[in-house]
Amino acid sequence: MSLEIKVPPVGESITEVTLSSWLKKDGDTVAMDEAIAELESDKATFELTAEKAGVLKIIAKEGDVIAIGTVVCTIEEGGAAAAPAAQAEAAPAVKGEAAAPAPAVATADKATTYASGTPSPAAAKILAEKGVEAGSVTGTGINGRITKEDAAAAQSVPAKAPAPAPSAPAAISAPAAPAGARTERREKMSPLRKTVAKRLVQVKNETAMLTTFNEVDMQPIMELRTKYKDKFKEKHGVGLGFMSFFTKAVTEALKDWPAVGARIEGEEVVYSNFADISIAVSAPKGLVVPVIRNADTLSLAEIEKAVVALATKARDNKLSLEEMTGGTFTITNGGVFGSMLSTPIINSPQSAILGMHNIIERPVAVNGQVVIRPMMYVALSYDHRIVDGRESVSFLVRVKQLLEDPARLLLGV
Repeated sequence: MSLEIKVPPVGESITEVTLSSWLKKDGDTVAMDEAIAELESDKATFELTAEKAGVLKIIAKEGDVIAIGTVVCTIEEGGAAAAPAAQAEAAPAVKGEAAAPAPAVATADKATTYASGTPSPAAAKILAEKGVEAGSVTGTGINGRITKEDAAAAQSVPAKAPAPAPSAPAAISAPAAPAGARTERREKMSPLRKTVAKRLVQVKNETAMLTTFNEVDMQPIMELRTKYKDKFKEKHGVGLGFMSFFTKAVTEALKDWPAVGARIEGEEVVYSNFADISIAVSAPKGLVVPVIRNADTLSLAEIEKAVVALATKARDNKLSLEEMTGGTFTITNGGVFGSMLSTPIINSPQSAILGMHNIIERPVAVNGQVVIRPMMYVALSYDHRIVDGRESVSFLVRVKQLLEDPARLLLGV
């Protein structure tokens, strides 16, 4: 008797997924709840598991775009699944005759699968798309196996030109080959990248987006971090970064200017009495924006712990759909890549996004004196349809005031 395995529902707005890779081969024996394939939607990557033990019969191919509810494979009962048990229980045919050695097929297969330098199915697909040879990648998995993360971090190495075969002298010598090979490669856009591209264009076309700028003197926060970072980490088990200060400042500013955290639904403007802050994170498959729920009620330590947890999940492609939906305001930090100034694009359906940038020591005037201070440019992009200039500028000024006097964040003034 066989059981059909279908693509499960993964979200209200998702109607199809891409079958990224099979983690098991056709005919393999699988255990109940064992991961057999990786599926990728336009928001996340998740695993498809076996709903019972048996022999896998694959129907869909890697790379196929499959509608929700479509059968991708079947699992047959019995067959090869019972073979190991039967072999283990078999008795010698003749009394006193030595038992024959157990077949080495399973052991050999396992050794081959986890041999050093052997890519996993998901890693092999990524390497093939990049045109990277598995032999040039150092595996960090079990017994040196190449994992998805290893493949994602691998860089393409231009193939060496083969040595010319000896030939008879020609009357006219061939022109010399160019010093550098001019090659191109094509990669199919992932569902995540296609969705990001579609939404960015949609936001530019459907919103009246403007950006206002300001600068922040980061010296007070840097002095506070230097003074308390060791005690903070000792007590809370997490480092004290800049993101918690910016998140806390944003949640306080949203209380004064709620339109910045509102959104348009049809002909209505929806205001929230809570602050779910989206944090833009660079992941192996592209930009993702997980959400810190109720950030307005969290302490600096709780925010830092949430940021670390979400960033780790993003790097491991373990974010759930729930963790990436429903934010009311977004913070993005281009400064970690060296950006000095930019105009971030709104994360729809939100109405505003704050862009952080790198910290540069610059001469500034303080109390009539020119001094050197660590300065950061900040940018607020907003939807002018519901956020006016007065509100956007006042919001950003409020964020600046809170960051330059961080005691206000603790006192709420």
